[in-house]
Amino acid sequence: MSDKDTSGTTGDDSVQDLTAVVQTLLGQMQDKFQTMSDQIVGRIDEMGSRIDELEKNLGDLLNQSGVDD
Repeated sequence: MSDKDTSGTTGDDSVQDLTAVVQTLLGQMQDKFQTMSDQIVGRIDEMGSRIDELEKNLGDLLNQSGVDD
């Protein structure tokens, strides 16, 4: 039995091709996860800013109404 398949590539070539495909897919997945991670961190930062603004507004309202903290 020969090391070549019907397409004329050796088993080593097939392994290299498969390795390249897997590396490409892993790279694409890493890019997508990084993008999602960046979006999540951005949304968390935005929520933190909103909470800070809400606390400030609530403090202002309490001060205007004469209620102490």
